[in-house]
Amino acid sequence: MKKQQTLASSFALTGKGLHTGLNIEINFHPAPAGTGRVIRRTDLEGMPEIPALSEFVKGTERGTVLIKGSAAVSTIEHAMAALYAKGVDNCLIEVNAPEFPILDGSAKHYIEAIERVGLVEQELPVEPYIVKQRQEVSSSDGRSRIILLPDSKFGVDVHVSFDSPVLSNQFASLESLEDFDQEISASRTFVFVREVETLLEHNLIKGGDLDNALVIYDQPMEQTQLDKICDLMGVARKVAPELGYINNSPIIFPNEPARHKLLDVLGDLALIGRPIVGRIIAFCPGHKINNEMGLKIRKDIKLNEAQAPLYDPNATPLLDVNQVRERLPHRYPFLMVDKIIEIGADYIVGVKSVSGNEPFFQGHFPSEPVMPGVLQVEAMAQVGGLLILSQVEDPERYSTYFMKIDNVKFRQKVVPGDTLVFKLRLITEVRRGVANMRGLAFVGEKLVCEAEFMAQVVKNK
Repeated sequence: MKKQQTLASSFALTGKGLHTGLNIEINFHPAPAGTGRVIRRTDLEGMPEIPALSEFVKGTERGTVLIKGSAAVSTIEHAMAALYAKGVDNCLIEVNAPEFPILDGSAKHYIEAIERVGLVEQELPVEPYIVKQRQEVSSSDGRSRIILLPDSKFGVDVHVSFDSPVLSNQFASLESLEDFDQEISASRTFVFVREVETLLEHNLIKGGDLDNALVIYDQPMEQTQLDKICDLMGVARKVAPELGYINNSPIIFPNEPARHKLLDVLGDLALIGRPIVGRIIAFCPGHKINNEMGLKIRKDIKLNEAQAPLYDPNATPLLDVNQVRERLPHRYPFLMVDKIIEIGADYIVGVKSVSGNEPFFQGHFPSEPVMPGVLQVEAMAQVGGLLILSQVEDPERYSTYFMKIDNVKFRQKVVPGDTLVFKLRLITEVRRGVANMRGLAFVGEKLVCEAEFMAQVVKNK
């Protein structure tokens, strides 16, 4: 069971803003478990905070913009990609400007700083977003698409295509976040020379130069026009007799633009607030469509808080049936828990395999066996009892008694051959031996039962 992480200590970076040209200081601090990634504008009155989540994305032109109330911050995607790739679940980010510094146009400096300070494990578990079915978002013209596919692990494939003799078709892939540092992090953002004047007119690249972006010269122009653009950008004049890249430093990878687009995809999808278990396939991605997919996932998370836990029947359980018997007083035919597969600080996941030989099927009903709803609730309650007992020392010396069961709903029949997977989570902290929990029961991906419980843990006499 993977635990949440935060920074072992704080770090600071300074640099100019790509859009504003301002000199910016940004500080990254450790944060308590469950905080998520939060951005604080230290230059504004009251130092307002913006959660780094997709629902706060209000702009996607040449970068991702978060807005909450009167506070806004942009160009966050490179930092978010670094935090996501390194597994920094909780972090407070303080910045004294309306955007993050562009640095060298990549995520490299963020990665190096995180590596330097290190990470610490926290008490709460990581809850991934598990892709259970194909999901797709497309642009109105059909040119850009992002597809999510179920997979047992994480992976990203990106294809970019431009009407350009220098940058036509490129591909990039990432099969493991462990490879992000070496394969993706140093890839820089890019811009075409032919776009520069328009971007400057819209105040989008006041801080752009030949060191913080790949500049692609893909349309011949008179030297006087090229000189004018260099002057507008405040960089040394360049002679470009051939089409290609006109940066001060050469490209790092032949497909560096595609790798940077992959970096942006990760940075934008980091705003769902959870690591993804699944494969991302992106065709001609941009911040707009990236964040459309992010918002779609966030809505799915909110609507389906009831996402079924991953259950691998071949994995060794945390508690097998014999260990369950040591903690619960129940015995055949009333022991309804076969094993416990996860226990976190405030949640538990248990399993009950429903056999055709269950004694209750003799009367419910012989010709069409259905597991009684009251026994589904009982099984859920037993799993919840194990959660409460996990909060005390010497759990075998205590018993759990349920005081109240509310808001019970049955959504689907449970029949022989089904495997029930229960997930119960504490609604409040355990106080004076009393706990409030919400329980969900699944068969496969379908929610079959839910209920809320109040229980008390009592020392055995």
